[in-house]
Parts: sequence; structure tokens; C-alpha cells
Amino acid sequence: MPTPPNTEAADGLDITALDAVTDAVESGAGLPEIVRAAARALGASLVLADRAGTTLAVAARSTADERALAAGASGVEVVELRVADEPVGTLRMRVRGTPDPMLPAVIRLVTGLIAGEVERLRAPERASQEEAGRFLRDVLDRNVTDREEIVERAAALGFDAEAGASLLVARAHPRVTTEDGWRARVLAVAERGARAVAPTAVAALNDLREGPGAEIVILLPSVDEDTSVRAAAAVLRELEASLAGFAFAVGRSRLAEDPTDLHRAGNEALLAANVAEGGDEPVLSFEETGAYRLLLSAMSEDPAELQRFYAETVEPLVAYDEQYETDLVQTVEAFLEADGNVAGTAQRLFTHRHTIRYRLERVRDLSGLDVGSTDGREKLSLGLKAMRVLGISHRGGPASEAGSVGGRVPRRS
Repeated sequence: MPTPPNTEAADGLDITALDAVTDAVESGAGLPEIVRAAARALGASLVLADRAGTTLAVAARSTADERALAAGASGVEVVELRVADEPVGTLRMRVRGTPDPMLPAVIRLVTGLIAGEVERLRAPERASQEEAGRFLRDVLDRNVTDREEIVERAAALGFDAEAGASLLVARAHPRVTTEDGWRARVLAVAERGARAVAPTAVAALNDLREGPGAEIVILLPSVDEDTSVRAAAAVLRELEASLAGFAFAVGRSRLAEDPTDLHRAGNEALLAANVAEGGDEPVLSFEETGAYRLLLSAMSEDPAELQRFYAETVEPLVAYDEQYETDLVQTVEAFLEADGNVAGTAQRLFTHRHTIRYRLERVRDLSGLDVGSTDGREKLSLGLKAMRVLGISHRGGPASEAGSVGGRVPRRS
């Protein structure tokens, strides 16, 4: 027998039902009851979601009606909910019947009440997220090094750090225009992926990281290698399934058997994420970073020296690519991968050999390093590794320069 439709809302505006909305708010009846009352008042079907896109309440006549709202079908309006100019969620609405002249004013009143309730209910969750962020930053920055304090603060977040832990760093870079609150959605999706494998995982947004992307730090409990691998894969899978138009990279540390070694694990995960961003594999463990591992201690002990080495080798190429939209850095990478073979480099980049030779001459002019010499290639190779270890992003090309065919050079995803 078919399930009867949800007839929570009649057609048309019902001003008298506004009292039910305010009564539901004042009595603390919860978001589902508030949204049902709002649907009756507005004569509409409603779907309420938080700013991470998670559905909080539905008032629709049927499952098909709910799916139409979620899909943004004809007649569906998306109202952004804000409190003090901060987005807290969205309300998808489809009004039934003939719109009433008073409808816009009633919508403002109702959405204001709902936004306030969403913000009130978010307060404990936000405080928990903020505490998780503070804890992870303090551990990674070595502001807290006492074992007992680390274990105690982790326990307050529901995480057992007594036997150690490992870390994941997940990065998301938008390739298309994004809506407000997208970083919170990245956090929610990444945390969901990690907790599908490790239910007590703790995740936080690294809001101190500069740049257009989002960086999520995830603390995993002391688990075996296979579980850690599956957690990293689950995070990437959830991100790719839930966020279209983004590029992702996930770095994974080794297990820190002692909680006081979490700082080291954090550096390992950061390094792996940095290397993954510049490579072909979106998920990378610290053990898979190869020669990059040799530079990790330099980054930890004397980052200024590593920065100076980068400045003396690759930075002029990065600056030139940024200014003129060329691809000198990518060309050097491809040249080194092709063992210094110009024809092999041209084949990798789908361009002419003359273009490659021209770019390599520009590399020599800008950096003072000749790729034809062993010393020049070694310094450029280490300079590129220093760039990855330092987490410096590079945006070049498409190139338009003398000798290029059509002026377009394919870039890596």
C-alpha cells in the first residue's frame, strides 16, 4: 500500500499559522517542528540545510516533492539564511498556489526565525570544532608538548591519544566559483569520510593556511596501517563524490606511538600533502615521498635556509610563470623526469622541441643554472623539492611565447 503524502502545508499563505512558528521556537520544539509550522504558514514545501549542505529538516508532501526540492526543480527558490551577515544555512522552498502580495514579508520573518534557531543549535557544535582546531594547532605548532596535557585535551574531544595517533592532511582547491561556506562543507565531508573508517577521528579546518584552498587536519586513533590507508582513501572518495569542481590532495603520516610525537606526524602529513599536490597521485603517504623526506628535517630545524635555497633556484621561475603565464617550472619538471632529454620533454608536454629549448634558455637566464650541467640539474631538482616541502603553490601557463605551436600548452590537472 503506498505511503500517504505528507500534507503538512496547504496551498497559499496562512498568516494565522505564524503563531505556530513562534510557539515552536519559544518552546524549543526543534527544527523539524519549526520547519513544518513554517511550511503551513507559507503554503510551501521546505527543505532546510546547514551551511555544510547537511539536511536538517524537511516539510514536503511526498518523497518526489522532496527530491524535486533537493534537485532545484522548476519553481524552487533557494533562500540563504544569515545571522549578522554570517551564512548559517539554506532554505529550499517551493510555494504552492498563487503567490500572495504579503509573501515576501512573511518569508523574511520566517527565515529570520529559522536562521536564529539554526545558529543557536550550532553553538555547541561550533565550540567543539573551534576547540578541535585549537588543540590540533597547539600540537602541530608545539605550543603544547606535555604528554598528560595532550592526552587530557584529546579526551575532552572524545579521542583516546594514550597509545598515539596518526594524521591526515586533506586539501581542496576550487576550480569553479564557489558559494559562501564551502570550506565548512569541505570539513564536514572530510570528517564524514574519516569517521566511516575511524569513528573517533577528530577533524579541524586549518584556518591559518594562506591561499584560496581549504586545508583539513584529521587526527586518527592508533590503528594498523591498513586502517590508516582505508581512512585516507575514504576521505578522498567522500570529497570527490560530494564536491564537484575541486582538486584534492591527501597526505598521510606514519603512526606516532607517543602523543608527544604528534608534531612530527603533522609535519609528515603536511609534506605528503604538499608532494601529492604537485604529482599524479592524489593520496600519498610519508613513506612514498621518496627523496623529499630528506628535506623534512631541514624544514623543521631551519626553514629559513630551505627558503633561501628555493629563492636561489626555482623562485625566479615561479615569479616569471606568475607574471607572464608561462610554464617554465612545469618544463623543468618534465625535463628532469625525461632524464634531460629534450625530445622526451617535448613529447610529455605536447609541444615542439624548439619551444622546450627556448624555455630552458629562459630558465638559465633567470636562475643562472644550466640544465645541461649535472650541477644545474641537481640544484633545480632540489629547488623543486624545496618548493613542495615549503608548501608553495605554483600557477603557470598556458604559455604564450616564442616558438610555441599555437601558444597553448596542456597543464596537469
